[in-house]
Amino acid sequence: MSLDYQNRLEQLQQYLKEQNFSIALIASPANVFYFTGFDSDPHERFMALVWDGQTAEFKLFVPALDKEIAENDSFVEKIIPISDEADPFSILKNNVGTDIKSIGLEMKETSMFKHRNLNAAFPEVSYDDIQPFINKLRLKKSRQEVTYLQEAVDIIEKVLEEGMKKVKTGMTEVDLTAELEYLMKKFGAEGPSFSPIVLSGEKSALPHGVPDDRKFQNGDFLLIDFGVKTKHGYCSDTTRTFVIGEPSEKQKEMYHIVLEANQAGINAVQSGKPLKTFDLAARDVIDKSGYGDYFNNRVGHGLGIDVHEEPSIHANNEQLAEEGVFFTIEPGIYIPGYGGVRIEDEVFINEKGEAEVLTSFPRDLQVL
Repeated sequence: MSLDYQNRLEQLQQYLKEQNFSIALIASPANVFYFTGFDSDPHERFMALVWDGQTAEFKLFVPALDKEIAENDSFVEKIIPISDEADPFSILKNNVGTDIKSIGLEMKETSMFKHRNLNAAFPEVSYDDIQPFINKLRLKKSRQEVTYLQEAVDIIEKVLEEGMKKVKTGMTEVDLTAELEYLMKKFGAEGPSFSPIVLSGEKSALPHGVPDDRKFQNGDFLLIDFGVKTKHGYCSDTTRTFVIGEPSEKQKEMYHIVLEANQAGINAVQSGKPLKTFDLAARDVIDKSGYGDYFNNRVGHGLGIDVHEEPSIHANNEQLAEEGVFFTIEPGIYIPGYGGVRIEDEVFINEKGEAEVLTSFPRDLQVL
């Protein structure tokens, strides 16, 4: 199964022509991958997919050490390698037309260093942001992309099922994290899509806490938020919360409120509705339960090549949901010094405009 790079490049080129750019640079590794199929982190080196307005040609500039991989993987056939000792901005200038007046680039991706060097290579040019257009393209996932996203979900759920068998009192958060990362590779992932969040006891109240040497104890919440990146380049992001030993009545109450909120958020999903509707539906459940002060983040975010991408599912987002949008629903309750619960699922708005939930790992409270 291959993705439609030709169509993506044609849409990008049409936009760049309409905007009258002399050249355009796509430098974000995720966006380079989206348009070419070449997936690489250049680290400090220069890498960019470049459109030349005079020739209407795309060229992929890559570090010389990635030349062979780029030639194998990239849909764009014109590959220009840059050796470590060379000046990439001189090479860029020598490989595009003259009389460069306007440059399209991703503003968030463009550092002051890169901006200064572009100015030196192309004096007196104007710049404009092409990121909103790219975000709009990436916002809507094709059925092929959903197949790759489902693959990422399937792997992480196998990891979770197998990993939970290893949990026991006295084990540390980092011990379990290491086990989970090993299982990711074992079950075919390229690696984690982000650093796994494995938090126990009172630490589970930290939405983005970091695993450490805290040992699991009876009565602990165990919150696990993690995902994988597959060899096809797509990510998963799933959270489940468990209790080690017998749960207290308060733990059961918190869990069931979050579960109800999660389901309310999913039930609200439909194309044509403002995205904020999904957040408010979940938030309303938690507010009415009296725990509203303990849920202070958005209910979800887009997911795809990046683990966080458009759209942002928050209470003020008036943007209308569309078919093809893919995102998480992840309400939570986080009580400082006590603990927290989060339940996170992945949702696709399908061709009927309805919610299609890709995650299938049980959501009922599980006692380890």
